[in-house]
Amino acid sequence: MTRTRQRGQGLAADIAVMSRGWRWTRRSLPPRSAEPHHTFPEPREFPTEWARSRPARVAREVILRGGLGPLVRHETTVEIEGLDVFDGLDGPVIIVANHASHLDTALLLTTLPVKWQRKVTVGAAADYFFDAWWRAIGSALAFATFPIERHGTGLSDTPTALIEQGWSIVMFPEGTRSPDGWTRRFRPGAAALARTHGIPIVPVAIIGSFAAMPRGRNWPKPGRPPVHVRYGRPVRPLPDENTLALNGRVSAALAALLDEDSSDWYSAARRAATTETPASSGPEVANWRRVWASTAGPAARSAKAKAWR
Repeated sequence: MTRTRQRGQGLAADIAVMSRGWRWTRRSLPPRSAEPHHTFPEPREFPTEWARSRPARVAREVILRGGLGPLVRHETTVEIEGLDVFDGLDGPVIIVANHASHLDTALLLTTLPVKWQRKVTVGAAADYFFDAWWRAIGSALAFATFPIERHGTGLSDTPTALIEQGWSIVMFPEGTRSPDGWTRRFRPGAAALARTHGIPIVPVAIIGSFAAMPRGRNWPKPGRPPVHVRYGRPVRPLPDENTLALNGRVSAALAALLDEDSSDWYSAARRAATTETPASSGPEVANWRRVWASTAGPAARSAKAKAWR
């Protein structure tokens, strides 16, 4: 019995080693020593048109409203503010949010009004979500994702085609998840799209997702950690405004939403009017202090001041 058990443990260890070394993706990679002599195929965009067909949209509505939405609310304590900003909007918009957790996409899609939830798609990193076929299919079905490059607006004309078809787009302009919960530099891809098509950008501040499910976790922490999703007023491109200026206004609008969540609307509005909004990139302190502040979560912060005294 002991020898059989040892053999079983040895086999399990061998399988674990092989699984860690196996590349669970659509293509295999050559050894590094052979790369100079290897011809790599031209990159092709993963097809996602099927994920926007009527059957896929029906399936996604069932997933979001019947499965993912209740699951998110069961595992976290979600507070939503500002959904009334969609009352005055008609047509496609670009939804821009800070990004600190894989929980962010689920939080956005499950808190949107149903009308907008039915025709919104998500720009996802091509080198992660579309590198493995099973991850590409799963994310495209559940979130209507399409691939974008981290350093650009897209692999092709997909974003433009989506906007012309009336689809709204969710984008995370930081390009990747924040390593410490604070925002990083906004890349101008979303601003460029909004400026080209003359459509508004809706900023969204997500607070607490880093504390609820930081990097390295595949599931939210126990205890239903609090998460706030705060939608802001649309930022519209101005005549003769360049992309960098629009991108700066979007970044400032999101920073004001984060400030509002940690204080109150009136105080945050006054600071925004005098360009005194605290930087959303956080304080210039040691990294462990930045992480520590982010893991506190919105409920552990100091009590909010009253807007009127």
